[in-house]
Amino acid sequence: MDRFKVYVLGATGLVGQRYVQLLASHPWFEIVGLAASEKSAGKKLSETGWVLEEPPPPSVAEMRIEKIDVEKVPRVDFVFSALPSEVAAKVEPELAARGFTVLSNSSNMRMDPDVPLVIPEVNPEDLSLVEKQRATRGWRGAVVKKPNCTTTILNLPLKPILDEWGIERIHVVTMQALSGAGYSGVPSVAIVDNLIPFIRGEEEKVVAETRKILKQDFEIFATTTRVPVLDGHTEVVYVDTKKDFDTATVTEIFEKFKGLPQELKLPTAPPRPIEIRAQIDRPQPRLDRWAGRGMAVVVGRVRKLAPRKLAFVILGHNTVRGAAGNSILTAELIVATRR
Repeated sequence: MDRFKVYVLGATGLVGQRYVQLLASHPWFEIVGLAASEKSAGKKLSETGWVLEEPPPPSVAEMRIEKIDVEKVPRVDFVFSALPSEVAAKVEPELAARGFTVLSNSSNMRMDPDVPLVIPEVNPEDLSLVEKQRATRGWRGAVVKKPNCTTTILNLPLKPILDEWGIERIHVVTMQALSGAGYSGVPSVAIVDNLIPFIRGEEEKVVAETRKILKQDFEIFATTTRVPVLDGHTEVVYVDTKKDFDTATVTEIFEKFKGLPQELKLPTAPPRPIEIRAQIDRPQPRLDRWAGRGMAVVVGRVRKLAPRKLAFVILGHNTVRGAAGNSILTAELIVATRR
């Protein structure tokens, strides 16, 4: 089939580079333009300070970065946005009004009631909010958001628990990778030989976004921390369930869990969105962050602490499943379901 044309905003940041990396070899999508701030405009992608583990994809390495200008975005099927929220708040609605479908990593608009906040295996039905969005805002296009990276990783295993046993209360403590703060987000002298037990705004996002995604008003408490790990968010999760369980069944339910992307065999969908590690000292970022090509969440240390009290540890790649990969999978779902 002819590939769908896509455009990447914020292409030189960590998440923007991850979009470029994943899209450059995508069987359905073709990058036709990249845009970023004035500092990068006019440079080739290869000249803008590429920092990922592999060099810039050869097919786009010589592509020149354009200055962000909504009037000059070419007609494409999807715009992928990794813009800072303050820039995205202005640019994304303008693009949607002009008829573009924007898949966005930015935090603005996530909690707007007519904006889909989507994890494709968890709440694909929320893409129907696009129709309401167009009707209420008068847009020809749409803005679709992905959740905060920590929220995305957390909600994949919460979904089968909710469906099978119900949830009354959640406690989560996170150990979040440096890449989640951006390339210059945490100074080296602050994080080497250290842990920072607070990430501004993160705990509130986890609570509010989880309630919106799972459509539940349960209690949820979050403590978010930054640790000296490059990629991969680790989360320690405690769940009070409505019905009792046994750990063998919990593990089985995790292993069997699949969503619409797996049923449709979408290109970016991991065969198993939740992978189990039986070893007592797993998951670990260095060993497990690339599970399912970075799109699976790895679960370990599944324990029953008391009746209806479940504990487990999870790990997910924050810039792949937690960011660019989730939005690309959402775009695939839009194509496959023709929304």
